Amino acid sequence: MDSVKLIVTHPGGAHKDDFLACSVLAATYGVAVERRDPTEADLADPCICVVDVGHEHDSEKRNFDHHQFPRDNVPTCALSLVFQYLDLYEDAQEFYDWLEPAEWFDCRGPKDTAIFLGVERDIINKLNSPIDGTLIRRFALNQRIEPGQTLWEIMKLVGSDMLNFLKTLRSRIAFVGEHAELWEIDHTNGSFKVIFLPRTEPLPEEPSMGIIRYTEEQGLDREVVGLVYPDRRGQGYGLSRYKDHPNLEFTKIEAEADVLFAHKKGFVAKSSATEVERLKALLQMAWHEG
Repeated sequence: MDSVKLIVTHPGGAHKDDFLACSVLAATYGVAVERRDPTEADLADPCICVVDVGHEHDSEKRNFDHHQFPRDNVPTCALSLVFQYLDLYEDAQEFYDWLEPAEWFDCRGPKDTAIFLGVERDIINKLNSPIDGTLIRRFALNQRIEPGQTLWEIMKLVGSDMLNFLKTLRSRIAFVGEHAELWEIDHTNGSFKVIFLPRTEPLPEEPSMGIIRYTEEQGLDREVVGLVYPDRRGQGYGLSRYKDHPNLEFTKIEAEADVLFAHKKGFVAKSSATEVERLKALLQMAWHEG
């Protein structure tokens, strides 16, 4: 495979899809990004990635534009094409809940995206982050962003984290499948189910994320109400609602001596307890009928 020597994307205003697509490619190839119109030589050179500009999608030549697609095409952005090229698109669709709305926003605009999400148009603006705004604005203001510059290094971090998440999540889900237990907790008002992940050495990264995805893939969404997983900051465990199930209220256990923290909203707690029976007892105390 030809080595990549440069990433080219359009000048002027920038959007989330071209910023993220360039970030993923910067993390993959470690090369500079130039914001300018591509030349015919750029489009013909497979050693130059052309992103979100050029009116051509050709992964063999590493050209990743979507603007030439028909108006009624399934919403597809530059990041979608880069993920497809890296053979990560299916996992990205499954595990990145934000990807489809980002595709819609880039291709159809805020009004159609709001309709697609089933929310009012004003909600879209209310979800904007100053982090996004600053990074994308700074990205748009630069003509060349290269290794060693603060912005490029941030882009590399963003791209690396995105790629690492997708490349390791399958193994994290498999890890949970090997170690997790499905607890059925008895209660005077009936039983309820919780997924428990015991402490292992070494601990997996973000154990709670792996449990959530495992629960979804196992089709346990309608049965499980809570999660118990190793606390990476201590020797105990975290206890949390699964998908914010209202019948677990962890403020009910905040006065317990071995409860280190219980969020005032009641959706999560941390305990120094390590014994299975004690953890089950805490869950019993936190349960209530809504």
